[in-house]
Amino acid sequence: MGKAGADDVAASGTASGGRLRAWEIWSFQPPGWPEPHPAVIVSHPLRVANKLDVAVVMGSSRPTQRPAKPHEVILDQSDGLGWPTLFKCDLIHTVPKAELTNRRGRVTVERRWRIIETILRSHDWTGR
Repeated sequence: MGKAGADDVAASGTASGGRLRAWEIWSFQPPGWPEPHPAVIVSHPLRVANKLDVAVVMGSSRPTQRPAKPHEVILDQSDGLGWPTLFKCDLIHTVPKAELTNRRGRVTVERRWRIIETILRSHDWTGR
């Protein structure tokens, strides 16, 4: 087995000291954004466990007042959020795990598939 790379870590900790898992919802504040937003971890579990950076899709910081557009998914109280929240699946962000704070919830199994389908469709990765 080779020497661990610079982006390898033994534990998948966060700024709050917690362990991360795929499909959890955490708070993340991108540079230049005025406040933290919910972020769903969409990386493979092995990346989450072993790397410093993970892939997320970002949600709105306010309750949604409209239906989701084709590139969006709405998550809500069933997923541990306080209100219906739009997540934009047409942009996947790479974020340092150490900057994820405040675990907000975990995406239900049914909605995980909706997110996957929406990511594939919004990037034209369906092969159709």
